[in-house]
Amino acid sequence: MTTTVTANVTVSGSALERARAGDGDAFRDLTEPYRRELHLHCYRMLGSVQDAEDAVQETLLAAWRGLEGFQERSSVRAWLYRIATNRCLNVLRAAGRRPRTASTEPGARAPSDLGLSDLRPSDLPPVLPEPTRRSEPPRYEPYPDALLAELPDAAPGPEARYETRESLALAFVAGLQRLPARQRAVLVLRDVLGFRAAEVADLLDVSGVSVNSALQRARATLDGNLPPRGRDALPLPRSAREREIAERFAAAVEGSDIDGLLALLTGDAWLTMPPEPLAYQGRAAIARFYQALPWWGGRSLRLLPTRANGSPAFGCYLRAAGSSGADPYGLVVLTLTGDGISAVTRFGDPALLPRFGLPDRLPG
Repeated sequence: MTTTVTANVTVSGSALERARAGDGDAFRDLTEPYRRELHLHCYRMLGSVQDAEDAVQETLLAAWRGLEGFQERSSVRAWLYRIATNRCLNVLRAAGRRPRTASTEPGARAPSDLGLSDLRPSDLPPVLPEPTRRSEPPRYEPYPDALLAELPDAAPGPEARYETRESLALAFVAGLQRLPARQRAVLVLRDVLGFRAAEVADLLDVSGVSVNSALQRARATLDGNLPPRGRDALPLPRSAREREIAERFAAAVEGSDIDGLLALLTGDAWLTMPPEPLAYQGRAAIARFYQALPWWGGRSLRLLPTRANGSPAFGCYLRAAGSSGADPYGLVVLTLTGDGISAVTRFGDPALLPRFGLPDRLPG
């Protein structure tokens, strides 16, 4: 009997043979140690938790059907990454062929998911405040920290340029979604997971020259979309400092305390609402945005703490006039630096909340 050691998991040759003979339990023993890291990999590639789950399911199905063709020239882990990466590339190609949906145009009324849809036209501001920037943002979702607890305790390979925390941050995930599909795959495999260039070329069935060229272009694009590395010392995850900032943010927003909110923001802080194309930078612009919302000042918003992408986050609930409860109003993720909050990112899809262990609705 042969035994192969891959990524701190011992794979028995007999287990592989049993799986090839149709033993489902043996197949799960071979693949289950990698399921969670494959999910995170597919999330980085696709920017969606549900799409990542679908891609992992398709990967395992393809692996089960193709097990006979696995010739053990690479580890089971590398073989699964090959299948998963190519599944993600197929999804991205299909998405690129679909027509894009229209986004909010300059001068349009506020998006309906900002809590304005149930108001009379006379109650609505004519337009949202003029944004700092209008651009088509990448489409991506937050990733629940609860899923990170299930990751295997394995560091990236020696070729990696990013630590796990860096490569999970919202800005990094958003930056990845701006890259062409092939460049995205090369950068994640090389700089996040630490595969060697020759391994990446084998996984993607391309030449080493193609890998290096794609990697150079991807790095240049991504570096131009990320804040400078090491600009400020980040508060440690779940530290007292991080908790203090998050609690003060929640109190300020729930209490419509604009001064308290602005005191937490860095001078160049951004407020974004993907996939809406409006972005606000700086304390004054962010203040104008919040104060234009009809619920601001009414103490009708409730925030419940959670965590996303390694950062503090809140499920938001809005209480309508005359209602005894509060309806889901999206998810807010904070990006912190040593000086405070450098980004507030709001995701308006209420379906996100249950993924973070939050209720569908708050009772009265």
